[in-house]
Amino acid sequence: MFEFIILFTSVVLFAGILGYTLVVFKEKFYLKKNIIYIDNRFISQEEIEDTDMQEFFLDGTKLKAGDEVSILTKSKKKFKGILLGAVKKEQSIKMITYANEVIKLKIESINQFKIMSKYGKFFS
Repeated sequence: MFEFIILFTSVVLFAGILGYTLVVFKEKFYLKKNIIYIDNRFISQEEIEDTDMQEFFLDGTKLKAGDEVSILTKSKKKFKGILLGAVKKEQSIKMITYANEVIKLKIESINQFKIMSKYGKFFS
């Protein structure tokens, strides 16, 4: 019985390490091909195509689509979510919040922001 438990935990550990390694290789492939993968079924293709900039500077900080940010507006509203990109002609950014709503914020309405997590930071 004890040998079975050791064998079972060894197989589960090996499967976990193999799965994690495959996920890391998949993310590395996406980064090399400049593909930003946001796994959310509430985002339509039109919302993604509406953004024309995937990498941009905001207040001197380089942001990229896929970054997790927390934004405080001048009207004291707080939004947390994942950046989809920026719309240059409207001077705004689009993000999907954790409540699965896609919002567009004008850059001049942003009081402060904080980067929670950078997209692909594992390889930076």
